[in-house]
Order: sequence, then structure tokens, then C-alpha cells
Amino acid sequence: MDMVDLILTVCLIANPGDCRDEHLYFESRGSLVQCMVLAPSEIAKWSQEHPTLKVKRWTCAFPNKDRAI
Repeated sequence: MDMVDLILTVCLIANPGDCRDEHLYFESRGSLVQCMVLAPSEIAKWSQEHPTLKVKRWTCAFPNKDRAI
């Protein structure tokens, strides 16, 4: 199964300079465009589950083959 990586750059609300990347993986449906279409609802869901963090930016990419998922 091919995967796509939704990469979120998130920062602490209490300390906006403290940021990190979070990776959400999904089954690829053929293109990164599908990830871009599905991303806003997934980001909203993730944000509700992590109220102390704010999503600063996001992108979709195919995962690095060397990275363990």
C-alpha cells in the first residue's frame, strides 16, 4: 500500500517560537492533490485533539522510503 505524508508544522500556543513537525500518514489515492483536498478536515480534527498547539503551515509529500511509518 502506498502512503502519503501530511506534514504539519505546529507551534505551542503559549510559546509560538517552539515549533516542530508532525507527520500524519494516509493511504495514497494516486496523487498529492487528493491529500491536499482531504488535509483541511484532518488538520481540523488533529487541532481539536491538540488544543495547546497551533498549525502554522502544512504540506503533502510522499514519505521518504527510509523513514519508518
